[in-house]
Amino acid sequence: MKESAMICCYPGLVSAFLLVTCNLTAGGQKAQPVTPGETVKLFNGKDLTGLSTWLKDTERADPRHVFGVTDGQLHISGDGFGYAATEKAYRDYHLFVEYRWGKKTDGGKYVRNSGVLLHAVGADGGAGGTWMSCIECQLAQGCNGDLIPIRGKDDKQQIIPVQFAGDVVLGPDKRPRWKKGGGRRVFAKGQLWWSRHDPDFKELLDTRGKNDVESPLGEWTRVECLCDGKRITVLVNGTKVNECYDVYPSAGKILLQCEGFELFVRRFELEPLKKAASDK
Repeated sequence: MKESAMICCYPGLVSAFLLVTCNLTAGGQKAQPVTPGETVKLFNGKDLTGLSTWLKDTERADPRHVFGVTDGQLHISGDGFGYAATEKAYRDYHLFVEYRWGKKTDGGKYVRNSGVLLHAVGADGGAGGTWMSCIECQLAQGCNGDLIPIRGKDDKQQIIPVQFAGDVVLGPDKRPRWKKGGGRRVFAKGQLWWSRHDPDFKELLDTRGKNDVESPLGEWTRVECLCDGKRITVLVNGTKVNECYDVYPSAGKILLQCEGFELFVRRFELEPLKKAASDK
């Protein structure tokens, strides 16, 4: 998803955090976020066990079979808007997602688009009927690794104050890009662009920015999100592309978007942070 804007002041940030993290599952059931002590395969390569699905138009029903398994890969057809979500909430982990684009597009002229939604809290569809409140790690072509706060509402219809801070420098296009040691900016809306985003990139379907580190179309791209306390670090194909801190919330479910474009995912798993440096 591209720009996401919902501006609202929300008193009592600490109280809100306790409320959200203690009520992460639907129906108000309490569930403490899990910190993985070993590898956790969020997708088992066989079926959707451990995952739930949501579509804006049909909610928890999936009559069009948007989400399924093909040749041991999680297949997201792109037919509609929604996500596959972990049933559990997690914190302090190293997430690996390996994906490639399929053939289907939304029929438009702009880039293939999807995302990994981190620290997702609140109700299914709580953000505009489509997403949960979360921090998005963008997968869109040319924008891979951008970070976006998505604000939705809790069960009392109060805004969940998703936000993060980042060190930024403005590019020639005036967009804030991550740069270590840059000026601090708080993001409650908008987008923290990855460090080497091409200012001349036109975001046309299947084109590339001159500095892109994602794999060519049809090949597998690996995205890693290191969620360590209130900090998120993003790597694409082994290159550090973005980082934010003072993240709120700092725990939640993990979602894979469906946003009009076909996607295949062969790896969707967590490693403990201490193990991540010796990745396979």
